[in-house]
Amino acid sequence: MITTSNLSKTYNNNQVLNIEALEIPKGQSFGLVGNNGAGKTTYFSLLLDLIQPTTGHIISNEVQVNKSEDWKPFTSAFIDESFLIGYLTPEEYFYFIGELRGQNKADVDALVAQYEDFFHGEILGQKKYLRDLSKGNQKKAGIVAALIGNPEVIILDEPFANLDPTTQFRLKGIVKDLAGKQGVTVLISSHDLLHVTDVSERIVVLEKGEIVKDLVTSEATLKELENHFAG
Repeated sequence: MITTSNLSKTYNNNQVLNIEALEIPKGQSFGLVGNNGAGKTTYFSLLLDLIQPTTGHIISNEVQVNKSEDWKPFTSAFIDESFLIGYLTPEEYFYFIGELRGQNKADVDALVAQYEDFFHGEILGQKKYLRDLSKGNQKKAGIVAALIGNPEVIILDEPFANLDPTTQFRLKGIVKDLAGKQGVTVLISSHDLLHVTDVSERIVVLEKGEIVKDLVTSEATLKELENHFAG
């Protein structure tokens, strides 16, 4: 599904990412972990063609992402609040994203209704602009917007940050359902080792832009990750 080859990114002679090869198959829930500056957001930014690689490329579903925009119809993401439109209400934003993805208002309403528990009564019908919501509620809106239009690839950067424990628990269920039942390829980065281990079939550890571990998740994975970062 997603093939990374000889990929690097350099800023001012400082190499921040260097991935020789990485394959992510269709329908995998994939976790990316590492300390600040490890290259997680850089990798996602390259996957979304937000920045250009210094060398190499990423191919997603047979499309080289920095050479064609044909990956956009089947890919969605929420990286941070810059993906939102602050002067819209959540409902207006959801309809806007739906229109971009060929969904009518009824389609959007039907999808959003599935996530009322996730919203916890704090998003819909509040007559608030996105810019006036808390960080956590902005994140909830951004994550659900990323689910509109039946994407095949969903990319979430630090999705558990700023969420309360109940919402974190519900988000885990959403991610497991997307990958496990719907066959969506879900890529998540997180500093929270417990959460990312809970939802990921596979976890890659980045250090100074390079892959240092590539683990199939098992009962021993969390302890292995804790030992790695403790050391």
